[in-house]
Amino acid sequence: MVSRRDFLNGALWGGAGLALALRGEARAAVGGSTALRTRAIPATGETLPVIGAGTSGSFVAEIGSDKYRRLKEAMTIFFDSGATVFDTSPNYGGADRVLGALLEEGGWRDRCFLATKIAADSRAAAERQWAQSLEALRTDHVELLQVHNLRDWKTQLPFARELKEQGKTKYVGVTHYLERGLDEMAAILRREPLDFIQINYSVNAPEAAKEVLPLARDKGVAVLINRAFDDGSLFSSVKGRPLPGWAAEVGAESWAQLFLKFALSHPAVTAVIPATSKPEHQRDNLNAGRGDLLSEARQRELMAMDW
Repeated sequence: MVSRRDFLNGALWGGAGLALALRGEARAAVGGSTALRTRAIPATGETLPVIGAGTSGSFVAEIGSDKYRRLKEAMTIFFDSGATVFDTSPNYGGADRVLGALLEEGGWRDRCFLATKIAADSRAAAERQWAQSLEALRTDHVELLQVHNLRDWKTQLPFARELKEQGKTKYVGVTHYLERGLDEMAAILRREPLDFIQINYSVNAPEAAKEVLPLARDKGVAVLINRAFDDGSLFSSVKGRPLPGWAAEVGAESWAQLFLKFALSHPAVTAVIPATSKPEHQRDNLNAGRGDLLSEARQRELMAMDW
């Protein structure tokens, strides 16, 4: 695995390539403010807002509880901003059932790019799980079906493709959340046609940019980024630390926005999916999808900090 020093000594990507990627992004004015940046899914050209949302941990709640009501407020902010991408899984402690209930209650299903996963060890188990997922999410289809953490992917990816042929999902992909999955992810990218991958990428774990992100871009595969905050550990690292003076240059008003802008500044990345149950954090995350992104020099500066 590449070290941080080796990574910093190598080129992340060419400046011309970054400029070309950003030139095609949509920007629009909405109510006097800047709309969320969007990027295209290479397989179809469909555009997605670059800030999405995850559900791991944050959506574990009792329906009707105080947390459930906060989640509904956070989702109202999310969809009112124009964001669309929600990612979940059948093994997130019931998060998919909470998400399904909220989507139905808020009338947001038609506005949601809904992504879920298969996390099973056999075809039969996957079929049962898929039926349960549709019930939990209160829908008859999803926009993206992913093989969770590459689990039994040689069985589950063909099953996902069958569901795509049946119109039950529009896109298929594979996921992982740790650096140890990057080599296998790269091997799958080389040999399998995919619409999406989902991986971890952050200022203190940038290894995906060594091989996987450039490969996804070359292969025309969309990328969702998880763990952009390293499960919150990055916030502990910056507690009491002021933002760098140049943060205002890119419109970043918080460390969360800088961390998300770092991930979004790689042209292979389609969207980031930070999870939160707090309305104020939802607003903060969404603002990372507005304004400028980080130059290569600023990204290097962030990575060089002591995390």
